[in-house]
Amino acid sequence: MASKAYLSIESVGVSFSRGAVATEVLRDVSLRVDEGEFVSIIGHSGCGKSTLLNVVAGLVPVTRGAVILDRQAVEAPGPDRAVVFQNHSLLPWLSVYENVKLAVDKVFAGKRSRAERRDWVMHNLALVQMTHARNQRPSEISGGMKQRVGIARALAMEPKVLLLDEPFGALDALTRAHLQDSVMEIHGKLKNTVLMVTHDVDEAALLSDRIVMMTNGPAAHIGEIQPVDLPRPRKRLEIDREPAYLNARHAVIAFLYARHGTVRDAA
Repeated sequence: MASKAYLSIESVGVSFSRGAVATEVLRDVSLRVDEGEFVSIIGHSGCGKSTLLNVVAGLVPVTRGAVILDRQAVEAPGPDRAVVFQNHSLLPWLSVYENVKLAVDKVFAGKRSRAERRDWVMHNLALVQMTHARNQRPSEISGGMKQRVGIARALAMEPKVLLLDEPFGALDALTRAHLQDSVMEIHGKLKNTVLMVTHDVDEAALLSDRIVMMTNGPAAHIGEIQPVDLPRPRKRLEIDREPAYLNARHAVIAFLYARHGTVRDAA
Protein backbone atom coordinates (compact mmCIF):
# COMPACT_ATOMS: atom_id res chain seq x y z
CA MET A 1 0.00 0.00 0.00
CA ALA A 2 1.31 3.46 -0.90
CA SER A 3 2.44 5.63 1.98
CA LYS A 4 0.36 8.63 2.98
CA ALA A 5 1.40 11.94 1.43
CA TYR A 6 2.41 14.76 3.76
CA LEU A 7 -0.07 17.04 1.98
CA SER A 8 -2.98 15.39 0.20
CA ILE A 9 -5.53 17.26 -1.90
CA GLU A 10 -8.30 14.73 -2.40
CA SER A 11 -10.91 15.12 -5.18
CA VAL A 12 -11.39 18.79 -4.34
CA GLY A 13 -14.16 20.75 -6.00
CA VAL A 14 -14.96 24.41 -5.43
CA SER A 15 -18.08 26.24 -6.60
CA PHE A 16 -19.11 29.83 -5.92
CA SER A 17 -22.73 30.98 -6.00
CA ARG A 18 -24.13 34.40 -6.74
CA GLY A 19 -27.87 34.37 -6.40
CA ALA A 20 -29.23 31.49 -8.46
CA VAL A 21 -26.04 31.25 -10.55
CA ALA A 22 -23.31 28.79 -9.49
CA THR A 23 -19.83 28.78 -11.02
CA GLU A 24 -17.68 25.69 -10.73
CA VAL A 25 -14.09 26.88 -10.33
CA LEU A 26 -12.32 23.59 -9.56
CA ARG A 27 -13.44 20.04 -10.35
CA ASP A 28 -11.98 16.83 -8.92
CA VAL A 29 -8.48 18.15 -8.14
CA SER A 30 -6.23 15.56 -6.52
CA LEU A 31 -2.56 16.05 -5.66
CA ARG A 32 -0.09 14.39 -3.30
CA VAL A 33 2.87 16.41 -2.04
CA ASP A 34 5.72 14.80 -0.11
CA GLU A 35 7.39 16.45 2.87
CA GLY A 36 10.23 18.69 1.69
CA GLU A 37 8.95 18.84 -1.88
CA PHE A 38 8.72 22.09 -3.89
CA VAL A 39 5.68 22.02 -6.17
CA SER A 40 4.56 24.81 -8.51
CA ILE A 41 1.06 25.30 -9.90
CA ILE A 42 0.88 26.98 -13.30
CA GLY A 43 -1.88 27.81 -15.75
CA HIS A 44 -3.61 30.64 -17.54
CA SER A 45 -5.50 33.41 -15.79
CA GLY A 46 -8.80 32.21 -14.39
CA CYS A 47 -7.79 28.54 -14.06
CA GLY A 48 -8.22 28.49 -10.29
CA LYS A 49 -4.55 28.39 -9.26
CA SER A 50 -4.94 30.88 -6.43
CA THR A 51 -8.27 29.34 -5.41
CA LEU A 52 -6.53 25.99 -4.98
CA LEU A 53 -3.77 27.60 -2.91
CA ASN A 54 -6.39 29.36 -0.78
CA VAL A 55 -8.15 26.03 -0.23
CA VAL A 56 -4.91 24.61 1.19
CA ALA A 57 -4.51 27.77 3.28
CA GLY A 58 -8.01 27.26 4.70
CA LEU A 59 -9.19 30.59 3.31
CA VAL A 60 -11.66 29.05 0.82
CA PRO A 61 -13.90 26.13 1.85
CA VAL A 62 -14.18 23.12 -0.42
CA THR A 63 -17.52 22.24 -1.97
CA ARG A 64 -16.43 18.62 -2.36
CA GLY A 65 -13.40 16.60 -1.31
CA ALA A 66 -10.85 17.33 1.39
CA VAL A 67 -7.35 18.61 2.12
CA ILE A 68 -5.24 16.61 4.57
CA LEU A 69 -1.98 17.97 5.99
CA ASP A 70 0.15 15.72 8.15
CA ARG A 71 -2.89 13.49 8.84
CA GLN A 72 -5.09 16.43 9.88
CA ALA A 73 -8.01 17.79 7.85
CA VAL A 74 -7.68 21.43 6.77
CA GLU A 75 -10.88 23.26 7.67
CA ALA A 76 -9.70 26.78 8.60
CA PRO A 77 -6.60 28.98 8.44
CA GLY A 78 -3.79 28.05 10.80
CA PRO A 79 -0.11 28.76 11.51
CA ASP A 80 0.86 25.39 10.03
CA ARG A 81 0.17 26.97 6.60
CA ALA A 82 1.84 30.34 6.05
CA VAL A 83 0.98 32.33 2.93
CA VAL A 84 3.11 34.88 1.09
CA PHE A 85 0.99 36.89 -1.35
CA GLN A 86 2.07 39.05 -4.29
CA ASN A 87 1.20 42.01 -2.07
CA HIS A 88 3.57 41.79 0.90
CA SER A 89 0.78 42.77 3.38
CA LEU A 90 3.19 44.30 5.90
CA LEU A 91 1.76 46.64 8.53
CA PRO A 92 3.11 50.09 7.56
CA TRP A 93 3.30 51.48 11.11
CA LEU A 94 5.54 48.65 12.31
CA SER A 95 9.25 48.18 11.65
CA VAL A 96 10.64 45.22 9.74
CA TYR A 97 11.51 43.55 13.04
CA GLU A 98 8.09 44.28 14.54
CA ASN A 99 6.25 42.86 11.51
CA VAL A 100 8.01 39.53 11.93
CA LYS A 101 7.77 39.68 15.73
CA LEU A 102 3.99 40.04 15.51
CA ALA A 103 3.72 36.63 13.84
CA VAL A 104 6.25 35.04 16.19
CA ASP A 105 4.44 36.30 19.28
CA LYS A 106 1.13 35.06 17.91
CA VAL A 107 2.43 31.52 17.34
CA PHE A 108 4.97 31.11 20.15
CA ALA A 109 3.71 33.22 23.07
CA GLY A 110 3.72 30.96 26.10
CA LYS A 111 5.94 28.42 24.30
CA ARG A 112 9.19 30.38 24.05
CA SER A 113 10.69 33.06 26.25
CA ARG A 114 10.89 36.67 25.14
CA ALA A 115 14.62 36.27 24.47
CA GLU A 116 14.02 33.11 22.46
CA ARG A 117 11.36 34.85 20.38
CA ARG A 118 13.68 37.79 19.76
CA ASP A 119 16.47 35.48 18.62
CA TRP A 120 14.01 33.61 16.37
CA VAL A 121 12.90 36.85 14.70
CA MET A 122 16.51 37.79 14.01
CA HIS A 123 17.30 34.26 12.76
CA ASN A 124 14.55 34.48 10.15
CA LEU A 125 15.50 38.00 9.11
CA ALA A 126 19.02 36.68 8.61
CA LEU A 127 17.67 33.89 6.37
CA VAL A 128 16.35 36.53 3.96
CA GLN A 129 19.29 38.90 4.46
CA MET A 130 17.25 41.65 6.11
CA THR A 131 18.82 42.10 9.56
CA HIS A 132 20.39 45.39 8.43
CA ALA A 133 16.90 46.87 7.86
CA ARG A 134 15.28 45.56 11.03
CA ASN A 135 14.45 49.07 12.34
CA GLN A 136 13.10 50.44 9.07
CA ARG A 137 9.42 50.68 8.16
CA PRO A 138 7.94 49.24 4.95
CA SER A 139 7.77 52.68 3.32
CA GLU A 140 11.54 52.98 3.72
CA ILE A 141 12.50 49.79 1.88
CA SER A 142 12.16 48.51 -1.70
CA GLY A 143 9.51 46.15 -3.05
CA GLY A 144 11.94 43.25 -3.12
CA MET A 145 12.96 43.91 0.47
CA LYS A 146 9.30 43.98 1.52
CA GLN A 147 8.82 40.54 -0.02
CA ARG A 148 11.89 39.28 1.83
CA VAL A 149 10.29 40.44 5.08
CA GLY A 150 7.03 38.74 4.09
CA ILE A 151 8.91 35.50 3.50
CA ALA A 152 10.75 35.88 6.83
CA ARG A 153 7.44 36.42 8.63
CA ALA A 154 5.99 33.29 7.02
CA LEU A 155 9.04 31.15 7.81
CA ALA A 156 9.14 32.41 11.40
CA MET A 157 5.79 30.70 12.01
CA GLU A 158 7.50 27.35 11.33
CA PRO A 159 4.71 26.28 8.98
CA LYS A 160 4.35 22.71 7.80
CA VAL A 161 3.73 24.12 4.32
CA LEU A 162 4.87 27.45 2.88
CA LEU A 163 2.32 28.75 0.37
CA LEU A 164 3.55 31.27 -2.21
CA ASP A 165 0.95 33.05 -4.36
CA GLU A 166 2.89 34.67 -7.22
CA PRO A 167 5.21 36.26 -4.65
CA PHE A 168 7.54 37.82 -7.24
CA GLY A 169 4.95 38.86 -9.84
CA ALA A 170 5.09 42.59 -9.11
CA LEU A 171 8.89 42.85 -9.04
CA ASP A 172 11.37 43.86 -11.71
CA ALA A 173 13.30 41.08 -13.45
CA LEU A 174 16.57 41.51 -11.53
CA THR A 175 14.91 41.68 -8.11
CA ARG A 176 12.77 38.70 -9.05
CA ALA A 177 15.87 36.67 -9.96
CA HIS A 178 17.59 37.54 -6.66
CA LEU A 179 14.53 36.50 -4.66
CA GLN A 180 14.16 33.26 -6.60
CA ASP A 181 17.77 32.46 -5.73
CA SER A 182 17.08 33.28 -2.08
CA VAL A 183 14.04 31.01 -2.00
CA MET A 184 16.12 28.19 -3.54
CA GLU A 185 18.81 28.70 -0.93
CA ILE A 186 16.31 28.76 1.95
CA HIS A 187 14.58 25.63 0.66
CA GLY A 188 17.98 23.95 0.44
CA LYS A 189 18.71 24.81 4.08
CA LEU A 190 15.31 24.10 5.60
CA LYS A 191 14.07 21.28 3.34
CA ASN A 192 10.63 22.78 3.85
CA THR A 193 7.50 21.88 1.91
CA VAL A 194 6.52 24.58 -0.59
CA LEU A 195 3.48 25.03 -2.81
CA MET A 196 3.80 27.98 -5.21
CA VAL A 197 1.44 29.56 -7.73
CA THR A 198 3.16 31.20 -10.69
CA HIS A 199 2.57 32.40 -14.25
CA ASP A 200 6.26 32.13 -15.07
CA VAL A 201 7.41 28.98 -16.87
CA ASP A 202 11.12 29.63 -16.25
CA GLU A 203 10.49 30.29 -12.57
CA ALA A 204 8.56 27.04 -12.21
CA ALA A 205 11.25 25.01 -13.97
CA LEU A 206 14.04 26.62 -11.94
CA LEU A 207 12.51 26.21 -8.48
CA SER A 208 10.32 23.13 -8.61
CA ASP A 209 10.57 19.40 -8.12
CA ARG A 210 7.27 19.08 -9.98
CA ILE A 211 5.10 21.46 -12.01
CA VAL A 212 1.34 21.03 -11.83
CA MET A 213 -0.41 22.31 -14.98
CA MET A 214 -4.03 23.39 -14.65
CA THR A 215 -6.58 23.30 -17.44
CA ASN A 216 -8.51 26.44 -18.28
CA GLY A 217 -11.55 27.25 -16.19
CA PRO A 218 -14.33 27.04 -15.35
CA ALA A 219 -14.31 23.57 -13.78
CA ALA A 220 -10.51 23.54 -13.99
CA HIS A 221 -8.60 20.44 -13.04
CA ILE A 222 -5.03 19.15 -13.19
CA GLY A 223 -4.14 18.48 -16.81
CA GLU A 224 -0.58 17.21 -16.45
CA ILE A 225 2.19 17.03 -13.86
CA GLN A 226 5.74 17.55 -15.10
CA PRO A 227 8.69 16.38 -12.96
CA VAL A 228 11.86 18.49 -12.98
CA ASP A 229 14.60 15.90 -12.52
CA LEU A 230 17.43 18.26 -11.64
CA PRO A 231 19.78 17.88 -8.68
CA ARG A 232 20.04 20.59 -6.04
CA PRO A 233 21.55 23.05 -5.49
CA ARG A 234 20.74 24.55 -8.88
CA LYS A 235 22.78 27.29 -10.50
CA ARG A 236 20.84 29.79 -12.57
CA LEU A 237 23.66 30.46 -15.07
CA GLU A 238 24.18 26.77 -15.78
CA ILE A 239 20.71 25.30 -15.63
CA ASP A 240 19.57 26.47 -19.06
CA ARG A 241 21.99 23.97 -20.61
CA GLU A 242 20.55 21.03 -18.68
CA PRO A 243 18.34 18.69 -20.76
CA ALA A 244 15.98 18.07 -17.81
CA TYR A 245 15.38 21.82 -17.43
CA LEU A 246 14.83 22.30 -21.15
CA ASN A 247 12.51 19.30 -21.34
CA ALA A 248 10.41 20.53 -18.39
CA ARG A 249 10.19 24.03 -19.81
CA HIS A 250 9.20 22.72 -23.24
CA ALA A 251 6.54 20.42 -21.78
CA VAL A 252 4.90 23.24 -19.82
CA ILE A 253 4.90 25.65 -22.76
CA ALA A 254 3.51 22.96 -25.05
CA PHE A 255 0.70 22.23 -22.57
CA LEU A 256 -0.19 25.90 -22.15
CA TYR A 257 -0.05 26.55 -25.88
CA ALA A 258 -2.25 23.54 -26.64
CA ARG A 259 -4.80 24.63 -24.04
CA HIS A 260 -4.99 28.29 -24.98
CA GLY A 261 -3.19 28.90 -28.26
CA THR A 262 -0.75 31.37 -26.71
CA VAL A 263 1.78 31.54 -23.90
CA ARG A 264 1.69 35.27 -23.32
CA ASP A 265 0.06 34.86 -19.89
CA ALA A 266 2.66 32.33 -18.81
CA ALA A 267 5.83 33.88 -20.16
